[in-house]
Amino acid sequence: MNILLLGSGGRESAISWKLSQSPLCSQLFIAPGNAGTAAFGTNVVLGINDFEAIKIFCISHKIDILFPGSEEPLVNGIYDFFKNDPDLKHIIIPGPSKEGAQLEGSKAFSKKFMQRHQIPTAGYAEFDEHNFELGLQYLDHHSTPIVLKADGLAAGKGVVITSDKDEAKEVFTSMIKEAQFGDASKTVVVEQFLTGIECSVFAFTDGEHYVILPEAKDYKRIGEGDTGPNTGGMGAISPVPFVQGDFMQKVIRKIIEPTVSGLKSEGILYQGFIFFGLINVGGEPYVIEYNCRMGDPETEVVMPRLENDLVAMILKMNEQKLNEVIVQHNPKAACTVMLVSGGYPGDYEKNKLITGLAHVSNSILFHAGTIKKDNNVFTAGGRVIAVTSYGENIKEALEISYANAALINFEGKYFRTDIGFEF
Repeated sequence: MNILLLGSGGRESAISWKLSQSPLCSQLFIAPGNAGTAAFGTNVVLGINDFEAIKIFCISHKIDILFPGSEEPLVNGIYDFFKNDPDLKHIIIPGPSKEGAQLEGSKAFSKKFMQRHQIPTAGYAEFDEHNFELGLQYLDHHSTPIVLKADGLAAGKGVVITSDKDEAKEVFTSMIKEAQFGDASKTVVVEQFLTGIECSVFAFTDGEHYVILPEAKDYKRIGEGDTGPNTGGMGAISPVPFVQGDFMQKVIRKIIEPTVSGLKSEGILYQGFIFFGLINVGGEPYVIEYNCRMGDPETEVVMPRLENDLVAMILKMNEQKLNEVIVQHNPKAACTVMLVSGGYPGDYEKNKLITGLAHVSNSILFHAGTIKKDNNVFTAGGRVIAVTSYGENIKEALEISYANAALINFEGKYFRTDIGFEF
């Protein structure tokens, strides 16, 4: 099979690593990729939302599987674009239709979907320009903390949590009246704040059946002890000790099954990954958010623990035979530590020379924001490299990742030293 993977982050690095291991994978192309993905396939210069250019490439390189790594092309309708084109419709896409991708693309859509199917989630209300004044009154009477979410995609930055009602109203006004996040915040969802511990669960569905991948927990905040601003993710662990037994059975019964069956009953085309961002509130799971693709940096620990052939799973998905697949989890723990640029998630500098990569052993390096120039590797993003290791337990895996993280150097390098601190 010839495969084109769209994306350039740590998630795509881990997916390309996994795809390249399959005997079913003949050629793997990554667009645009990074310095790390080049070790697993061929990087090609294509924009992930340039559907016409992607079409030309797929035809000329006889692509069998198009794998959108991130949410943007899915929310923008790449599945529909391919399936409605006679020259492309035979290409397998592990990802939902544009309508299905609204689970991630619109907070209001996903909240209404959960209401219709009695899926546990935080209470909410939605507001826009037309009921703006009503929204301000609603905030005045809302319990604190208050969660405000831009309805659309806002590059992970469209969520604000505050205990100050005046600040909440300022943010609310900025989102709707001043287009703080452009079209993404034309509608704002105001949510009840839930107290608990978060985790990520991943299902892979063929629209009829589903299988569950290894679970994970990521660490979003920049500072030790989960302090400071949110980032795209500073590290992740798998397995997650509390996502077992009774709790996991509740997740399956109350969340995964009604989501998959709800999509089918509403006639929404959805084949691919469903990321469930969950919170454990006193032993009960609630959905914080859906994503229509794998998470990052969770993929950097999920793929190493997935023992199945990912290409074979995609083919079973396409045949609607995922009920024939038994997912095999590596019994070892996998943990990743993200090395980031100085100043991230605020302003940071790029093009810093990275050294020490050749000294790393017993870890897998998943590049996130890197570029290769003149046989040297340089930083090209806020999150630079994920250092993933196996261990008999979380503590052992993290010790190996930290030892190797210390060997890699670039100006301004920073990483959290307390990933997995709860366990």
